Amino acid sequence: MKVICLTGNLGCGKSTVAGMLRDLGVAVIDLDAVARQIRNNDAEARRQIELRFGTIDARRLAAIVFRDPVALAELEAILHPLVRDETRARMAELEAAGAEVLCIEAIKLLESPLHDRCDSTWVVRCDEEDAVARIAAGRGMSEADARARLANQSPQEAKVAAADVVIDGSVSLDETRRQVEAAYAALMA
Repeated sequence: MKVICLTGNLGCGKSTVAGMLRDLGVAVIDLDAVARQIRNNDAEARRQIELRFGTIDARRLAAIVFRDPVALAELEAILHPLVRDETRARMAELEAAGAEVLCIEAIKLLESPLHDRCDSTWVVRCDEEDAVARIAAGRGMSEADARARLANQSPQEAKVAAADVVIDGSVSLDETRRQVEAAYAALMA
């Protein structure tokens, strides 16, 4: 099974690219969705989060951790090992089921041990102002909150430097699709 690591900063279009890969028949594991599932359903994780932060509500947690790097690291220390374990289990299931290509999607994928399993690293990049506008509009938050979220992510240039494939998320959806289809065809060649 070939594994694509799909990353990029918030608001650049990772989920859009992941959807395009799904359309091509690629299995996708969204690590944010895995983390949400664990936060909502794992009793021990919920207990630890509530004990440390006083809440498990996503909006309240975001308000705390995206303004405090220490708090963010503490939340990640609770969730990330569980997310990795669940992702590895899902990967094994997909491989056993005969999946040819898998995409793992996450903002902090390059920093994760999961990156070691990837055959090709794809980065979706975009202009910062595009990202801020998309985050503010799509998530109903202020420009300042959007910038605070971006400030907690590794620099886009560092992600691009580690990429095998760079997708420009600032272009039209049709052009993005052309980029995805060309990169997928090259991977499968």
